Amino acid sequence: MTRIAAGAQSAPVAASAVSRQFLTFVLGGEMYAVGILRIKEIIEFGALTAVPMMPSFIRGVINLRGAVVPVVDLTARFGGGPTKIGRRTCIVIIEIEADGESQVVGILVDAVNEVLDIADSDIEPAPSFGTRIRPDFVAGMGKVAGSFVILLDVSRVLAVDEMASVVASAEAAGAVDAADSAVIH
Repeated sequence: MTRIAAGAQSAPVAASAVSRQFLTFVLGGEMYAVGILRIKEIIEFGALTAVPMMPSFIRGVINLRGAVVPVVDLTARFGGGPTKIGRRTCIVIIEIEADGESQVVGILVDAVNEVLDIADSDIEPAPSFGTRIRPDFVAGMGKVAGSFVILLDVSRVLAVDEMASVVASAEAAGAVDAADSAVIH
């Protein structure tokens, strides 16, 4: 990145030269990325406190300097099984906007790789097929060294209102199951 001295005139930047930074990480052997401006910090995987009656993709909560932060297992959120915890497994703390308020959420990933600069001209629109995740979760496909990185739309992946409706559905199903088992006994 080039710094321009105060008061210096800068030449217009070509649209293809504009790039953004993305944190890349691995989930189930596939490379994903999130815009770096959303990332608050990366922490080692530690003890999670399980919360009863949560969907399988919400692994629990952590205490982050006195704040309760929910942790979402992205592999499970994308329809896979739970993430197998390994020595490189970590939690990426992300800040999202929900109903005009800032919300901090952790995402569980297999491993964090690096921060990449991806030029806007190297970002293709999200495909309507060919990925293992919902198309609305994909913000685009970044071309990096001859391959693609899936750029996630974290505001959709971690949509608090959608996750709350999933939790409400799970709770309703649990109430129905409890009522059914009470009738059986």
